[in-house]
Amino acid sequence: MLSKEERQQMISLMQHEVVPAIGCTEPVAVALCAARAAEKLGALPERVEVELSMNVLKNAMGVGIPGTGMIGLPIAIALGMMVGKSSYKLEVLKEVTPEAVERGRRYIDEGRIGISLKEDAPDGLYIKVLAISGEESATAIICGEHTRFVEEGMDCAASEAEGVGTTEDAGMCVPLTLRRIYDFITEVPIEEIAFIEESAKMNMTAAELSFKADYGHRVGNMLTEGANRAMVGNGTLTHIMAYTCAACDARMSGAPIQVMSNSGSGNQGIAATVPVAVYARDHQVEHDTFVRAVALSNLTAIYIKQSLGRLSALCGCIVASTGSCCAITYMMGGSYGQICFAVKNMIANLTGMICDGAKPGCSLKLSSGVATAMLSAMLAMQNSAVSSVEGIIDEDVDRSIHNLTSIGREAMQETNRMVVDIMTHK
Repeated sequence: MLSKEERQQMISLMQHEVVPAIGCTEPVAVALCAARAAEKLGALPERVEVELSMNVLKNAMGVGIPGTGMIGLPIAIALGMMVGKSSYKLEVLKEVTPEAVERGRRYIDEGRIGISLKEDAPDGLYIKVLAISGEESATAIICGEHTRFVEEGMDCAASEAEGVGTTEDAGMCVPLTLRRIYDFITEVPIEEIAFIEESAKMNMTAAELSFKADYGHRVGNMLTEGANRAMVGNGTLTHIMAYTCAACDARMSGAPIQVMSNSGSGNQGIAATVPVAVYARDHQVEHDTFVRAVALSNLTAIYIKQSLGRLSALCGCIVASTGSCCAITYMMGGSYGQICFAVKNMIANLTGMICDGAKPGCSLKLSSGVATAMLSAMLAMQNSAVSSVEGIIDEDVDRSIHNLTSIGREAMQETNRMVVDIMTHK
């Protein structure tokens, strides 16, 4: 039985990590940092120098910027300085106008923006913006989290330990295990977590809007069209893939559509919630059970990210789809033991999928993640799980999770460097 204080910690953690975002969170975080630097300078700088860690650069190179029809960092930086407000956090670009986009194009064409890779970045997520006008300059630094500003010259690892940044940073210290998450979502009074339903509603709305247009590779639309539907069927699995991919199609193409992110990632927020909402709709899941399932999915994704890190060489669809897999198993009537089986099935299948940046093609990876989530849940409900004599799976589910995150955080670093090298030399 969790104490009231422990329940409140879990609730605060969700409120901190599940937040609205417009646009891919890496270029948006760079825009946010640029906005803060311009605010400190008190004027639009004559030039700006931006230093980024490898993972931020990777995730910001090939993704659409909302409301611009353009791809990549330069326009995000320009608009962050011109119309961004740092108080908006991950919605920093919500006041973009066509006039601002045209001003941003001119600023870029004039060669005022410099972007470089910081080889010795102290964290997987590091952004430094130096805004310069004449003899005046101002610096803003984001480190560790997408909205977390730190002081110039301060070591990011030390600043995390000292609690510098947003007051909510302490939420990341909440100790989680899969059992604690399960106990929480089954014990907590439903009214205390009612807010989390909005994450599923917002991301389903993004999917519905995407179906009305032609975004990205149209993976979501393709799965719902006549001839293709005849091949893939019209059941829950197809619905889950179509809706999840549709929301991702729109977001990665730069549609000005708001989504609810998880652990700093909109795609992770989509993959953690949309499959849960679709399954609940298709199978008329009781409302309170659905809300608890959404909380289970979001918290499981947060838990895995705590040891994996904000950005990594491992595709985030694995993390978020594992969350939705747990939620689907729960809605199927699964026990805690069967939820553990589902997690092991996910890890046995998807471990090793690389992250090669945010881009329209992410919808294909999400389709693999959520399809595996459904398969893993179905196997778990038959009490079938990959055993501890197979691969990296351990008898203990939390050790299995940490085996996964150790591979992504440590073993795949050379892979990550090669991915970035390939991307920057094409």
